[in-house]
Amino acid sequence: MQFSSEDVHPILAILVEQSGLAAASVANTIELLKEGATVPFIARYRKERTGELDEVQIRLLEELLVYNTELAERKITVLKSIAEQGKLTPELEGRIVDCRQKTELEDLYLPYRPKRRTKATIARERGLELLADLLAAGVAAGSLEELAAAFVNPEGEVPDAAAALEGAGHILAERLADDADARAFVRRLTWEEGLLCSRVASDKKEAVTKFEMYYDHQEPLKSVPSHRLLAMRRGEKEEVLHLAIQAPLDTILTGLKSRIATGKGIATGLLERVAEDAYKRLIATAIEGELRLEARNRADEVAIKVFADNLRNLLLLPPAGSCRVLGVDPGLRTGSKLAAVDETGRLLEYATIYPHAGGAAKLAQAKQTLIDLVKRCNSQLVAIGNGTAGREMEQFVKETLREAGLNLAVVIVNEAGASVYSASEIAREEFPDLDLTIRGGASIARRLQDPLAELVKIDPKSIGVGQYQHDVDQPALKKSLDAVVESCVNYVGVDLNTASWALLSYVSGIGENLAKGIVRHRDQNGPFATRKALQKVARFGSKTYEQAAGFLRIRRGSDPLDNTAVHPERYGVVERMAADLGVTVAELVADPANVERIELSRYIAEGLGLPTLKDIIEELKKPGRDPRAAFKTAELRDDIREMSDLNEGMILEGTVTNVAAFGAFVDIGVHQDGLVHVSHLSSRFIKEPGEAVKVGQVVKVKVLAVDIPRKRISLSIKEASPQLQQARPKGAPQQKQTTPPAPVNSWEKAGFRVREGRKK
Repeated sequence: MQFSSEDVHPILAILVEQSGLAAASVANTIELLKEGATVPFIARYRKERTGELDEVQIRLLEELLVYNTELAERKITVLKSIAEQGKLTPELEGRIVDCRQKTELEDLYLPYRPKRRTKATIARERGLELLADLLAAGVAAGSLEELAAAFVNPEGEVPDAAAALEGAGHILAERLADDADARAFVRRLTWEEGLLCSRVASDKKEAVTKFEMYYDHQEPLKSVPSHRLLAMRRGEKEEVLHLAIQAPLDTILTGLKSRIATGKGIATGLLERVAEDAYKRLIATAIEGELRLEARNRADEVAIKVFADNLRNLLLLPPAGSCRVLGVDPGLRTGSKLAAVDETGRLLEYATIYPHAGGAAKLAQAKQTLIDLVKRCNSQLVAIGNGTAGREMEQFVKETLREAGLNLAVVIVNEAGASVYSASEIAREEFPDLDLTIRGGASIARRLQDPLAELVKIDPKSIGVGQYQHDVDQPALKKSLDAVVESCVNYVGVDLNTASWALLSYVSGIGENLAKGIVRHRDQNGPFATRKALQKVARFGSKTYEQAAGFLRIRRGSDPLDNTAVHPERYGVVERMAADLGVTVAELVADPANVERIELSRYIAEGLGLPTLKDIIEELKKPGRDPRAAFKTAELRDDIREMSDLNEGMILEGTVTNVAAFGAFVDIGVHQDGLVHVSHLSSRFIKEPGEAVKVGQVVKVKVLAVDIPRKRISLSIKEASPQLQQARPKGAPQQKQTTPPAPVNSWEKAGFRVREGRKK
């Protein structure tokens, strides 16, 4: 018997059913994906074909397509296997064809799957299958011993009636354990009513660990929050905890007994014991394993989503833009590394200073070196890493600049992942002759100029905005984070003539090898004058050009449309618009008033509707626009530098560094992030912390508690108010009250990990 994927899997109908999207949108999107189009390209430039589906919907369809394609291929294998055994009935074939889940399919296949030799297999070999059939049929008269006597065969290793009944029971137990409906019943009931139990390992009962709250803990399996399940799993991995699922045993056994012992015949008692044996010996362990995996997958999904959302907000932090920046990688004994970069991020000069070690002479020398470097390189901003000595360096730089009469903004920038970048391949390519620490200083400066362009050079996991990121499914995490980076890069657009190959590699359709080829071509032939010039790059074909061109920008190029998100395939439409208005394309782009005069309805055509035309108009109004929020600064109090400077009741300004399922972490400038529990994020009810805050947001917080020994700070956003007076640390001078700015996206930080008791 031959089977095809279309026979067993009408994929389009299923995708429409599962996604809830219009059939035409699904069909066209799937066709585009199969043609090799990327998600950002489809979402941006094929709105008419997809019915204006966004990236989230398109990625959902992409995932459903993969899942259902794999399911279809597995169905073919299963159907073929059962058919070859001569056991494929029309009813079974129908159930296999109609099933929608891989678990359901494997349950249906279980009775026919090749097995190792089991107790049931041995019983069948001894001729006891007929006895099992008779018992299952519900014999009403006689006794079990009399029924089993006919199957006694000492030579066949069935010495008596008891042995015969035992063997038949093994066969019946395996049948029940292999029954798809019975397994589904146990699985559903265990998930709905089961408890996840955590107990401390016997040799760790007296140990003080971070898992103490789980030493004797249980809660409903289906509602265990992601962060708690991940914490318990980590405790199990570190051999501190033992985890198990406590199923509703009585309810399950009652249900299984009713399935196998349907009447009141002589075998009722035996069949009930068979049901217990089937569950305890064959079903329970398997279902617990499945449900632990299901719980883990759900927890991973939530954790990965939290990480992805944080990463997106981090990558889209507002850039300082094209300005000269002095980057500072602070240190104590080893000194602080200074790296000055120009408007494009090119390293101009670097130096090492020792303001915190070596006495007055070293301090004076450090001040002079800093001033000279700022003046020679015409630096406009100073970016200081937030690691060891970060606040001390901030104070030193501010005082030095003030004494020299230099009015530069000094900004604390998160350096998470900077060391990873410094030792990376791309850092060696960019700065082959520099020490790692100098590379780090340059990276800190560039993060201030454009967080997105610099952070794409670092593995997202090293940026540290995740929740138990090393415990979740790593391939799933990588896929999700790569999708986020791809989405952000294409949303913002990339300057073709200044971007690194790392940034270019995320542009729709390009990839790492072609990105390196573009940079080589640029180095050998100079800047690209037009988008069309890309087609001169080796292996940059027409399909790649179609996918990538709209996301690449040519600043100050010969064609003004090359500095917009208008796709080259629509240049002709814009030229018609300009001609109809009696102006050139350059004049059209230069004057928004001209754009307002365009009548969009005149340009609607097949494949070109209002969605794309409206996008074109928006680009013509603001050519070269950056969709990220405006660049803003946040101020940390100069008199608050250590945890010992904090008092309960203080109202401070800080930056959200990480958002987890249980709350948000905020940097208030004391080398230790404070935790705002989800209950203190907002005065209104919120289901998830991400509804109230996001990474990079500047917020006001109230200090609720300070635990110096455990290095924990409890904060509240909902209790912070502009009307409340700032509490002062003991002995600190009274400072003028200022009203902190409203929460905004902050460029100040770039990437934090979940931290409890971690010293920066």
